Amino acid sequence: MKLAQALPLAEDALNALKPYCERILIAGSIRRQRPEVKDIELVVIPRMVPAGLFHDELEVDPDFCGTVNRWHKVKGEPTGKYTQRVLPGGMALDLFIANPDNWGWILALRTGSSDFNQKVLLHAMHQQGYSSDGGTLLRYGKVIPTSEEVDVFRLLKLPWVEPWAREV
Repeated sequence: MKLAQALPLAEDALNALKPYCERILIAGSIRRQRPEVKDIELVVIPRMVPAGLFHDELEVDPDFCGTVNRWHKVKGEPTGKYTQRVLPGGMALDLFIANPDNWGWILALRTGSSDFNQKVLLHAMHQQGYSSDGGTLLRYGKVIPTSEEVDVFRLLKLPWVEPWAREV
């Protein structure tokens, strides 16, 4: 699909979820402004709401889950780390569910491109003594918060690269 056709679909999905999110952003090939788009990728931090008998627990906002569940499920749940859905009209939607400590890492990886990730981000990650597990950047087994995408580049000692330039 052409970028000009995919962008409004991505914005519609973003706008449907935005009221139930702490953060949400379009990622992937749309964020990189590629002329051809095969799917829509959103990185989200769903809003958490009180739950449990005494409202002493937190859960993903049921309205977030309800909105996601209106779209045809391919795999995953809106309460997990990833779910894939099909939007009306047949376009695939990949939702990557982050938290405040891994937002930057997830956004950088999900923006891509795959070649940029392999040849630049992951290469630098290993060179700088970091690893990744479960969508989190680690060093010596300790979680390294990446609340912003720019934190990833700074930690990996890389110059900032605009999303549209992340092609290798």
